[in-house]
Amino acid sequence: MRNFLSLFLGLSAACGSGPAPRQEAALPEPSALPSRPELPDPLLMMDGRKVATREQWFAERRPELRRLFQHYMYGYLPPAARIEAKVGRTDPQALGGKATLKEVAVTVAPGVRIDLLVVVPNKRSGPAPCVLGLNFNGNHAVLPDPKIPLARGWTRRQGNKAVEEDRGKDTATWSIEQSVDRGYAVATFYNGDIDPDKHDWTDGIHPHYLKAGQAPGPHFFGTIAAWAWGLHRAVDYLVTDGDLDRKRIAVFGHSRNGKTALVAAAFDDRIALSIPHQAGCGGTAPSRNANPKAETVKRINTSFPHWFDDAFTQFNDAVDKLPFDQHCLVAICAPRPVLFTNAIDDQWANPSGQFQVLQAADPVYRLLGAGGLDAAKEPQPGDPLVDSKLGYWIRAGRHSTTPEDWRIFLDYCDKQLGK
Repeated sequence: MRNFLSLFLGLSAACGSGPAPRQEAALPEPSALPSRPELPDPLLMMDGRKVATREQWFAERRPELRRLFQHYMYGYLPPAARIEAKVGRTDPQALGGKATLKEVAVTVAPGVRIDLLVVVPNKRSGPAPCVLGLNFNGNHAVLPDPKIPLARGWTRRQGNKAVEEDRGKDTATWSIEQSVDRGYAVATFYNGDIDPDKHDWTDGIHPHYLKAGQAPGPHFFGTIAAWAWGLHRAVDYLVTDGDLDRKRIAVFGHSRNGKTALVAAAFDDRIALSIPHQAGCGGTAPSRNANPKAETVKRINTSFPHWFDDAFTQFNDAVDKLPFDQHCLVAICAPRPVLFTNAIDDQWANPSGQFQVLQAADPVYRLLGAGGLDAAKEPQPGDPLVDSKLGYWIRAGRHSTTPEDWRIFLDYCDKQLGK
C-alpha cells in the first residue's frame, strides 16, 4: 500500500530550533568569557542569578543553554521544514513474519531525501514504542534483505560508494530482530542522506541555507547539528505513523551518531528518551577533560572540523572559557531519561568523565522532581545497569555496538518508558 503525507511544521517550542532571537543581547566573544576550570553550575544563569524553581528553569535557563550550545559549539539548527513522506515498499512478512518493514522516502528540501527504514513488530497489543537512530553505512547494511536499496551518494567506505557486498554487515550492530522480539519498532536512516560526513558544505542540507557564493559564518550549523535536524524530520513522520507510539520515541546513536542523538533530544521534546552510546568528546564526555587517554576539544576540532561551528575552535586551548559543558546538554533533556553506555577499553570516549557529566546534570533533574542518577560511585564492568532517570552502564570491550548493548538499551527503555 502506498500512502502520501505532506506536513508543514513551523518554528516550534518542541524543536527549539531556528536562528537566535534578534531581541536578545549579543553574546560575548569567546576570549571575553570568564575562566571556569570546574564544570559550570547548570542552574546558574549567565547574569549570575541562581535558578530556584521549575518555572524559571523552563522559562529562562533552558532557553539560554540552548542558545549557548548553538552559538558557541554546534551552530544554530535550521528551522523546522515542510516534509513530504511517501511510504513505498511494505513487507508484512519481514524477519520471518515477525515484523512489517516499511521504506519511507522523507523529502526535507529540494533534492534532499531521507530514506527511512521502519521495522515494526507484528505481535503487539497497540502502537509500538520506537527506537530511532542514524546508521553509518546505509539501510542495506542493517539487514540482509536484498530488496533494501543501497545507500545513495557519498559513503565512507573505500571508493565512497555503497556496494552490494556490504549488505547485512551491520546486522549484529543493530540487532533489529532482538528489538522486535522485545516489542520495539526500529527506525533508521543513513546519516549521509542529510549530510555526507566530510569537510565541505556542497551537498546535503547545508547548501539550502547558504546563498550563492556565501561562506558559512562562525555560527553556521555543523554536521552534528545537521544530523540532529534530520532526526527531527524523521520524528515528523514517525509521530504520524499509526503503528508507532508517538509518546514513546527513543533516539539512539553510536559514537558521532551518539553525539547527534543527545543533541537531537536536547532540541526536540517529542523524543522521550535518549541513548548516546560511547559518544565521547563533543557529546557525552566533558570538554574539561582530565583523562589523558581521552579525546580533547582541540583534537576533535582538528580531525573533524565540519562537525561543529567555527566558534568552537576558539576553545581549543581555552576549554575553561566555555560557558557550559556537556552536563548542561543533558540537563536540557530533563526530565526525560538519558542513558550513557560505554566500554572500559574505549578510554578515548572517556567513560569516567561521562559519569561525572551525569553527576553534574543530576541537580537539574532533582529540581524538576524527576529523580536523577541513582549511583553513589562510578560503576565498573560487570556491575548492573544503573536504570535511574539518568542511567549508566559499562562493559568490558571496545568501541562498538553489540547485541549485549541492545539488551541493555531495551532493558532501560522497559524501565523508563514502560514495558
